[in-house]
Amino acid sequence: MTFFRKPQWDRFKDNDVTPEEVFRARRQVAKALGLGAISASVPLNVQAGLLDWFSQGSDTDAMAPRRPLTSVSSSNYGIGDELTPEDKILTHNNFYEFGTAKTDPYKNAQGLKTRPWTLSIEGEVDTPLTLDVDELINTLPIEERIYRLRCVEAWSMVIPWLGFPLSALLKKANPTSRAKYVAFETLYDPKQMPGQASRFAGGGIEYPYVEGLRMDEAMNPLTLISVGLYGQTLPPQNGAPIRLVVPWKYGFKSIKSIVRIRLVETMPPTTWNLLASHEYGFYANVNPQVDHPRWSQASERRIGAGGLLSAKRIPTELFNGYGEQVAALYANLDMGRWY
Repeated sequence: MTFFRKPQWDRFKDNDVTPEEVFRARRQVAKALGLGAISASVPLNVQAGLLDWFSQGSDTDAMAPRRPLTSVSSSNYGIGDELTPEDKILTHNNFYEFGTAKTDPYKNAQGLKTRPWTLSIEGEVDTPLTLDVDELINTLPIEERIYRLRCVEAWSMVIPWLGFPLSALLKKANPTSRAKYVAFETLYDPKQMPGQASRFAGGGIEYPYVEGLRMDEAMNPLTLISVGLYGQTLPPQNGAPIRLVVPWKYGFKSIKSIVRIRLVETMPPTTWNLLASHEYGFYANVNPQVDHPRWSQASERRIGAGGLLSAKRIPTELFNGYGEQVAALYANLDMGRWY
């Protein structure tokens, strides 16, 4: 029988989890704050950030089926924060392939076909691989890791991911000495992903979505390939069936619904850097001292119970609080220039 076992280091009890409520009174709050309308001249990605806190959650009973995953104990990567309620994680997402509003991915992604699904690993490797997602899940030990997720839009969550280190997967392909970077690519299927079929609906992005890491970042023990959250497989809106989680970087680096990984010699192009390089750098390390050109990154709103007015604003930590594990990677890097 399949069951979900929490790691021994898990310090959260059931009564520590914030009640699972969805945001209410979208129109009333927007009107009260004078945000009844947003100019059509404002870029879609900016509109998504401005309307972030007025998205109303949906009934998760209508969601695509998920199945439990067995996990093994893991080292303590949790920081002690309260978990974000599961329904908030499921209904509050950035996944422009399904629309730019926070509730669009939940509403539009449920028909995504995640089986069959294969992941290829190619490029500067001695052993190129093509793996079925279920083979992947059944081959590598699945761990639960509670990570902070910090969006570049200055909201954050605390999520119990299920997955395995990216390094364990890459080692199976035997990287060559020429592999200096790792490039990732999301599924391209405009028939299933309406945002890919329309530049308006998809935020003006060129698809497929691509991301990248330096090789040492990819091999860091914190870098996770996630196949689930809250004890079950990933739902479509959260990047099913395979996504990346890099907890010390802004959320847009954690690419979803991955179909291809390439190891390359030179820095790969990345989606948001291509779209607006002055706003979204390749590294995208969480850094309260380097503001986004249009807003401060010094603090964030931690999603929990209630709506906009009760959302807890907290100081943002350098590297999202994971400096002990990753600061050495950037000892000689000017993070103001290489943001």
